[in-house]
Amino acid sequence: MKRLALLSLLLLLLLTHRLPGQEKIHDLLVYGGTPAGIAAACSAAAEGRTVLLVEPYSFVGGMVTNGLTHADFRSLPSLTGFWWDFNQRIKKHYADTYGPDSPQAKATFEGNFAEPKVNQLVFEQMLAEHPTITVLTRHTLSGLASTRSLPSRILSATFHPSGQPAETESNTQTFRAKTYIDATYEGDLMAKAAVKYIVGREDQATYNEPVAKDVPEGGDFLVQGYNYRWAVTNQPNNIAPTPKPAGYNREDFLPLLDLFASGKLTHVFGIQHANGLEIPKDLVAVTSKAIYKLQPPLLPNSKADINDMSRGIVRLSMPDINDDYPEADETKRQRIIDRHTRYQVGMLYFLQNDDAVPANIRADARSWGLCKDEWPNHQHLPEQLYIREARRMIGQHVFTQNDTRLTADDVRITLIKDSIAIGDYSHNCHGSGRTGTRFDGQHFGEFYVPNAPFQVAYGTIVPNEVTNLLVPVAVSASHVGFGALRLEPVWTAMGQAAGLAVHLALKSETPNLQEVDVPQLQKLLHHHRAATIYVGDVPPDHPDFISVQTLGMLGGLHSLHKPADGKHAEWPRWFGQYAHPMPLHDVQLSLPIDTALLPRWIALAKTHNNPEAQFDLTADTKTTRAQVIRALFPSKHNRPPTHKETKN
Repeated sequence: MKRLALLSLLLLLLLTHRLPGQEKIHDLLVYGGTPAGIAAACSAAAEGRTVLLVEPYSFVGGMVTNGLTHADFRSLPSLTGFWWDFNQRIKKHYADTYGPDSPQAKATFEGNFAEPKVNQLVFEQMLAEHPTITVLTRHTLSGLASTRSLPSRILSATFHPSGQPAETESNTQTFRAKTYIDATYEGDLMAKAAVKYIVGREDQATYNEPVAKDVPEGGDFLVQGYNYRWAVTNQPNNIAPTPKPAGYNREDFLPLLDLFASGKLTHVFGIQHANGLEIPKDLVAVTSKAIYKLQPPLLPNSKADINDMSRGIVRLSMPDINDDYPEADETKRQRIIDRHTRYQVGMLYFLQNDDAVPANIRADARSWGLCKDEWPNHQHLPEQLYIREARRMIGQHVFTQNDTRLTADDVRITLIKDSIAIGDYSHNCHGSGRTGTRFDGQHFGEFYVPNAPFQVAYGTIVPNEVTNLLVPVAVSASHVGFGALRLEPVWTAMGQAAGLAVHLALKSETPNLQEVDVPQLQKLLHHHRAATIYVGDVPPDHPDFISVQTLGMLGGLHSLHKPADGKHAEWPRWFGQYAHPMPLHDVQLSLPIDTALLPRWIALAKTHNNPEAQFDLTADTKTTRAQVIRALFPSKHNRPPTHKETKN
């Protein structure tokens, strides 16, 4: 009897505790602590899933914690879901720290502008809220084990300490998971999983994209230029000396002196376009004849985000040296990164310190400097280079310029019925090559083409070759199409959708992410305040958000407005690169329902099969669109859902 009890106790211990060397199987492994990766991890964990998030660098946040602190988007209604939640937390941080009416709180632009260190703090807080998330930093993917079936399934992923050789087995760690998400900018995990992808540019014939007209027949392998995004300040007590980079040679930068002498360059730092902003003359020059572009307006605490001067005389981006980066190993990538550091940091060091630089130019170069309180363990420079584009998956749906085209009879793009995210930015590229020298030449392949707000189909993040993998960053897109998707808010929206798709797929013993019920995914996204269609006047915290999104996905928001005289509306600029909500993309909930619209909405609602819907409605001057929408699409979930609700 005692022996039986002892055996039972031993069995219980074996069932409840992992023995040394026994592998834990995570529900999800996310590779890449980018905002998209964080959104995926948190979204899956919010549904009770166990997640391992692996990041090659020493801290998470991708470019948003590495200097890209002016988020690229056009209008606020495009920011929903996880990114919107992130924004609210940024706003709260500055309001709590400095006061709601403080200059710092007002400078956040609804939580979109923040110091890199604050972005990092908030992301880490969001991850820490989920006990089922494990974060592993400073580890790089070494390899994958997959099934031999077609399509395949990933079984495990092996990692080694970043910057160290991965030859020895003792130097690696292997993890198993039921599902995987590649949230890296480079698409490294999908490449090792033998997913089909492309590097470079497609010609116009490939996808019939007008912007691709100058690409050679058959395409090429040119990659969009990279550069660093720094945080700088004009506050002397917070300026750190610019370090002299390894391999610095002042001879490399002497041609700058001729450019300043000729007047082709007039400033070291400049704002390219004020666009409605009042820029004090003693703050920074408004000119494109500068090298380091300050993104306007300033960040909290008198900091600025540095970027490449689009179509400028001297560029920070170097598209002529990074074509090999996407496919390179760690060592070769580091050499390319070092060249960017030597150029971008070395140029500022030269302008600030070399005696040959005229005193007025040297003074301008010293008017802004690296921040003492940013990246103190990395010479006050970000760890990551801005990888605008690398590999692009060829998945179930290839997002192209055609996904953003307007029709002649509607103000909206054609409805994407399997939409899982929205975006609001132009097709853009900072150049994919350069003629001439660094100081006497120009980029080519550069474009900035406006478009209307768009939707992103689920197939854009789904590979054909692997059933338990999603790719929300190195997504399935043409070079031109990728130019509208490669922004952190859009990537984050796709990351959130990927995390929730994993949750739905895991309800099966053998999760298949190629077979996710997209309407159910859309419903879950809406409950988490993530939009799948752009609406200008119903933000995520509006009580009718879910009902309006549901109506929109049935086509109820299309044809609400027609182009005036056959012309589509132009963006009403606000300031800088930002605009007011896209005209004619609102619902106008307070308007009376009319006799033409009511039967159309009723017919759409009947296809939705909501048993609580009320169809006994009348079009009159007292019944508003809001009342009709609430009757046709009632939802007890018109609020953030509880864990129990989303799990069931």
